[in-house]
Amino acid sequence: MVRVLGIDPGLQRTGWGVIDLHDNHMRHVANGVVSSTQSLSLAERLVQLFSGLTDIINEWSPDEAAIEETFVNKNPVSTLKLGQARGAALLAPARLGIPVTEYTPNAVKKTVVGAGHAAKQQVEMMVSTLLPGCQIAGPDAADALAVAICHAQHAGTRAMMNRYHNQNGGSAR
Repeated sequence: MVRVLGIDPGLQRTGWGVIDLHDNHMRHVANGVVSSTQSLSLAERLVQLFSGLTDIINEWSPDEAAIEETFVNKNPVSTLKLGQARGAALLAPARLGIPVTEYTPNAVKKTVVGAGHAAKQQVEMMVSTLLPGCQIAGPDAADALAVAICHAQHAGTRAMMNRYHNQNGGSAR
């Protein structure tokens, strides 16, 4: 069994979701949002995000983490702040020795919904379908669970390819 932490970074709200993957079967474990206080300095807000994610990692003990890559906004200041929040989110699992994989927003949506430009409502609906009984703590948590599902799907594909490779004596016939 592999436990995966999905992260949807944001400066105001960073979504997180934890799933277990066992033999290509996914099970919801937990999800939520880490928020930062808007009245604090940027540095203090980044500490809040980092600390909140570190607490989640300590509580749920994921084996792997996956994070959504930053997309470029029309507003360069917003893009820069999102990048800084993403840096704090990348650092939390990495500092604890957890491998982190990054996925583009389109790759996440395509994996979960089947279309790279799916609406947030479609993503949330598919997450609920793929993780039955899951009570999603809002759109940011749904996006984080989608990142975890994307990672689980890609991890399953990598495992199959490795098994094939090993069974065929290292040659890709």
